[in-house]
Amino acid sequence: VAAAGVPVVPGSSGSGLTDAQLVDAARAIGMPVLLKPSAGGGGKGMRLVRDAALLGDEIAAARREARSSFGDDTLLVERWIDRPRHIEIQVLADAHGNVVHLGERECSLQRRHQKIIEEAPSVLLDEETRAAMGEAAVQAARSCGYVGAGTVEFIVPGNDPASYYFMEMNTRLQVEHPVTELITGLDLVEWQLRVAAGEQLPYAQQDITLTGHAIEARICAEDPARGFLPSGGTVLALHEPQGNGVRTDSGLATGGEVGSLYDPMLSKVIAYGPDRPTALRRLRAALADTVILGVPTNAGFLRRLLAHPAVVAGDLDTGLVEREASGLVPEGVPEEVYAAAALLRHSTAPAASSTDASGWVDPFSVADGWRLGGAPARTVLDFRLPGRDPVQVSLRSEER
Repeated sequence: VAAAGVPVVPGSSGSGLTDAQLVDAARAIGMPVLLKPSAGGGGKGMRLVRDAALLGDEIAAARREARSSFGDDTLLVERWIDRPRHIEIQVLADAHGNVVHLGERECSLQRRHQKIIEEAPSVLLDEETRAAMGEAAVQAARSCGYVGAGTVEFIVPGNDPASYYFMEMNTRLQVEHPVTELITGLDLVEWQLRVAAGEQLPYAQQDITLTGHAIEARICAEDPARGFLPSGGTVLALHEPQGNGVRTDSGLATGGEVGSLYDPMLSKVIAYGPDRPTALRRLRAALADTVILGVPTNAGFLRRLLAHPAVVAGDLDTGLVEREASGLVPEGVPEEVYAAAALLRHSTAPAASSTDASGWVDPFSVADGWRLGGAPARTVLDFRLPGRDPVQVSLRSEER
């Protein structure tokens, strides 16, 4: 891609570098640097090194993780850009020489190098920069004769969006492709299949328009209150939002088992609106309306993240989530939640009473505190919970 004129991050070229060659390349590039496995992504094996004296240890650790994750310990090294933004361009290319881009996606909200919130378009780019990055992505696809749907990823300094650098190209659809579908009106899965079948793209670059704003949140089986440890279990109850600008792509079903053999992502909740504030508001409401009982998830964490002032303002970078995560995880369950659960349990519990063969209920046998000629008595109930003291609720029935 460098030969095609696409800006690239200064880094090592070629593969199969020895440890000594990686150290030399890192010193030539200048610290800090990022060590990256060439055989895979998802943040596995990536190491940020700020001190040249630690290069040897970090290279060894990166190789071990890369070998374990991908069966290949080949490493690359590139310059690290502080407080960067992760912006990617969706491309479509057919076998007839046509390549178009479908605008960008902002993927800067990440935790441990894994994207958790994605949106389109990015608030950082103006039309001129968008067009330039789009053309660079098209040239990257052309440089290798690419055919299909693909994503060209760029690292962008937040204080200088015109200085963007190619990172990599994912030769597939991305998890976040729905946000591009919503702002372009194109079905990317359909067009990936049509291109694979040899069809020609029916539109040119000038035919692609971006309308409105879309944001996606990844619901994952993890427990933010326990350091985001992976979770699992049986889905006991499920409610997933739909409609009113909201789309849910999900692999969940009531009674389904969530184990540890696969990726922890369970579903994607996507919101669309005519502008970014509307899309944000709809996504927060959709996450609040999401119910997955039996498996701890990050849904509440994502809703609080989307309300963070920096996120609302669009002042993003790839380290924001890690810096702010501790303040987005509540300390325990609020007391009023337990009280509400106790009241709900009481309201759905069958009343103890005596009935005769005709179904008549003896009012004196109903345990609701009713008194003849006096105010209803209060009934005190204990709601017992594992690992904590019982919650007491005091009830008084309505007068008959």
